[in-house]
Amino acid sequence: MTNNSSKRGWIALGCAVVLAVGLTLLGLAIRGGLTSISSNQRVVAVRGLCEREVEANKVTWPIVSKMVGNDMAELYKEVETTNTAICKFLKENGITEQEISINAPAVTDMQAESYGGPQVPFRYKVTTVVVVTSSKVKEVNALMQRQTQLMQQGIAIVAGDYNYQTLYEYTDLNKIKPDMIAEATAAARQAANKFAEDSESELGKIKTASQGQFSIEDRDQYTPYIKKVRVVSSITYFLKD
Repeated sequence: MTNNSSKRGWIALGCAVVLAVGLTLLGLAIRGGLTSISSNQRVVAVRGLCEREVEANKVTWPIVSKMVGNDMAELYKEVETTNTAICKFLKENGITEQEISINAPAVTDMQAESYGGPQVPFRYKVTTVVVVTSSKVKEVNALMQRQTQLMQQGIAIVAGDYNYQTLYEYTDLNKIKPDMIAEATAAARQAANKFAEDSESELGKIKTASQGQFSIEDRDQYTPYIKKVRVVSSITYFLKD
């Protein structure tokens, strides 16, 4: 009986020792794992900006003229004469037939819109618009400076109408996208490297990355044919000791 009790005691003691050692090792493993996870979760989030100025490669120029009168038939003859003169001016200065379109004239009955006010001297006002859509932006800009030649022919060209503004576009965004994204990413990495250096760390792999929307805006209100293209990349990097 004594021998059996002694054996059971030693067995129990051995089990207790094995269990204690196992729990200790498990604790060390868990601690090491948590340390590793904590270290890997040290991150830095940065943004990289890339901006470029580009020239518009498409222009839409509405040439607006207005005329008034009481005889609709005579007004339509005047519209045809005006449109013919404008188209001739454009073609003589390098604008092709395919780049010119003529909108239907818009007629306003000013007596019907007077609402009982003072009698207007002319009943009808007709607005006609000849539109130039071209990739020859510089040539069109030069023509805009010569609109007075049409006025010398008795054609009343309307300038500054908010409803008929000249539009400039840049349509080659896909050509510059890859380089701009690369520049934005490089700028973000440079900022992240500086942060890592200041914090006595090393830059690790990318955790997350997102590319912002490309935006195209006028550089300023005076040169709408110069566009500013902008993109921002947001990147999160792991930090390591």
